[in-house]
Amino acid sequence: MPPTAVDPQFLAYPLRTLADAALTRARELGAAHADFRLERVRSASWRLRDGRPAGSTDTVQLGFAVRVLLDGAWGFAAGVDLTTAAAARVAEQAVEVARLSGGISRAAGSADLVELAPEPVHQDATWVSAYDVNPFEVPDAEKTGLLADWSNRLMAADGVSHVMAALLTVQENKFYADTAGTVTTQQRIRLHPWLEATAVDEKTGAFDSMRTIAPPVGRGWEYLTGTGWDWNAELAELLAEKMKAPSVRAGSYDLVIDPSNLWLTIHESIGHATELDRALGYEAAYAGTSFATFDKLGSLKYGSELMHVTGDRTAEHGLASTGYDDEGVATQSWDLIKDGVLVGYQLDRRMAQLKGFGRSNGCAFADSPSHVPVQRMANVSLQPVAGGPDTDGLVSQVENGLYIVGDRSWSIDMQRYNFQFTGQRAYAIRNGRLAGQVKDFAYQATTTDFWGSMSAVGGPQTYVLGGAFNCGKAQPGQVAAVSHGCPSALFRNVNVLNTQQEAGH
Repeated sequence: MPPTAVDPQFLAYPLRTLADAALTRARELGAAHADFRLERVRSASWRLRDGRPAGSTDTVQLGFAVRVLLDGAWGFAAGVDLTTAAAARVAEQAVEVARLSGGISRAAGSADLVELAPEPVHQDATWVSAYDVNPFEVPDAEKTGLLADWSNRLMAADGVSHVMAALLTVQENKFYADTAGTVTTQQRIRLHPWLEATAVDEKTGAFDSMRTIAPPVGRGWEYLTGTGWDWNAELAELLAEKMKAPSVRAGSYDLVIDPSNLWLTIHESIGHATELDRALGYEAAYAGTSFATFDKLGSLKYGSELMHVTGDRTAEHGLASTGYDDEGVATQSWDLIKDGVLVGYQLDRRMAQLKGFGRSNGCAFADSPSHVPVQRMANVSLQPVAGGPDTDGLVSQVENGLYIVGDRSWSIDMQRYNFQFTGQRAYAIRNGRLAGQVKDFAYQATTTDFWGSMSAVGGPQTYVLGGAFNCGKAQPGQVAAVSHGCPSALFRNVNVLNTQQEAGH
């Protein structure tokens, strides 16, 4: 049976005692709301170069945070001493910060008081992510042995000069309690394996690389040893074909985009653009803003009528999935774009109350016990079409185009509107059939033009949950893991650049 219980080592900490000490002190000092969060985040990684160890890490973050709301102003403080005296002292510091920040705001003439959207009380709730084998219970020698085996098999192939292999694993435990009475305890497991092969032509000096396209997931060790993750033994052959491939001719093409590439375009052009704090300008100084401003809710034509995009914090194995967010909100799924029109945003409790949504959709998250929760991205996903075609069926609809597989580099402006993306590889499409790889390609568009050009969406059989461990936001900077599901999809008349020619300019 898959694990359903939280790690006993985490439960051995005096969770409720510390929370009671902090919340009681915050109430005594007049806080209208207070929450306590204790976290233990263990992260480990292993890296191999050409089948030999090139480095490893194993770190633990352990600490707690207290956040208070006093006279309409936030206060926050964190600590690492797991005693009731320290918990009360950190609560006092959080209240003092709220008094200071509130005084500064009032002196500046600001009437922007923080209010929180209501949320039902969730008492003694426990949530554990879906996995079978905790990777931290697997011997390190087994992990490096598996990476070495894959690396050596790639190194033995003709044309492969170097191989990099890596595995990242995380166990995240959180305990949350607030003055309303919500108490939650959670455990999440996630991992990210990858290999990258590099070829070097010693005669010409030309080189290129190709990486595995299987995604990181909220799963356990079974993902690497079962049928879940295919490291793709054909990677060497694909790289050899790419080394000999002709350079793409710049122009307008129909594109069939594989989920292994399209997930990143969703992340950058939809995921970030539909974060309400960005749309309202709260992230302008660092992460940027959004063209999908609040006045366009319900009217912005984001893309074609085939476009149905959801925000989801509950998807099984999603990197952003959890039972409750860092404000005690039960997570959920909701529409962001329906029939091509912007209909929703990603919210935390303050944003939800500020703009009259009634309730948060559970998007508050802090990446460590020392950071304050901010509105972070859900699993933002393009939904497949029931009865839709498979990828071959999409390719058959193209006379002159490209089939793009795997993510690589990208660029997008601060409003999430003008962008370009490359990929691990691309295949020319001629008269409905694949006609070999081409290289040096990037597709370029504005967000609304690109999604407006989507003329066909694949069926559920093409749907894959992609994602990344390293989405950045906020000041001080925070990093979050997030998944994006999508099917294969067909886009008409998209501008494709030759990146070598562009570099030459």
